[in-house]
Amino acid sequence: MQQAEDFRTESRELSNILADLPEAAFHEPTQFKGWTIDHVLGHLHLFNAAAEAALRGADAFSSFIAPVQRGMQAGKSILECQFPWLDGLSGRALLEVWQKGAEDCADAFATADPKQRLKWIGPDMSALSSVTARQMETWAHGQEVFDHLGLVRRDSDRIRNIVHLGVVTFGWSFRNRGLTIPEPPPHVRLTAPSGEIWDWNAPSDGSAATSTIAGSAVEFAQVTTQVRNVADTDLRVRGEPATTWMQIAQCFAGPPEDPPEPGTRFRVSVR
Repeated sequence: MQQAEDFRTESRELSNILADLPEAAFHEPTQFKGWTIDHVLGHLHLFNAAAEAALRGADAFSSFIAPVQRGMQAGKSILECQFPWLDGLSGRALLEVWQKGAEDCADAFATADPKQRLKWIGPDMSALSSVTARQMETWAHGQEVFDHLGLVRRDSDRIRNIVHLGVVTFGWSFRNRGLTIPEPPPHVRLTAPSGEIWDWNAPSDGSAATSTIAGSAVEFAQVTTQVRNVADTDLRVRGEPATTWMQIAQCFAGPPEDPPEPGTRFRVSVR
């Protein structure tokens, strides 16, 4: 699957900016809930391993994820639940283990059947959706690292995988909050990093859509992954349900999460 190679590249892009980072910097809090870079890497490593376990079968996944689920049921945060599994790994040692784990995960998905159904926390998903979710989460959590280090990410058109996930989870964003899913979904027209124009949900009868989202594909991905508030982007949002969607968009699984407040997630001054 090409998506497995896109996930691999996304992981390497994040790895590259951490290569020369001093040990102490891994423990500095980012703008995302006070998570450190260390916490980010531990989270990504845990769920890359979980996705690999899911490829091995439902029993393998259930056995792997059971301690995490028990912790969450006991009221622990997802962050707290990763610490026992990491068993003290942190800093540059964790970086190396995460790097190898990401490569192993990409290798496993590269030869998988894209249509294979995989067990997951929440609804089952296809192998293709699973590895796309790994790319999405690596990209999204990578944003807080880029922001914290004052770096500008040079995105490529592989972000289309993440944008597509953002578009197709339109209904999920409403259903997850117990809201009626509006119809029809908004017309989404975005400009890729290459300058190509990408369209979703365009009216088929030639009429103009009454609800639209237009602008940068990168900024759309930032909003649907909740790494930016829509107010901090130049997206052009018109009509309902587009306006409401951009306020609650959530392309990842789990209970409803609110986007960051306007002005709270940004690239810091160069270190």
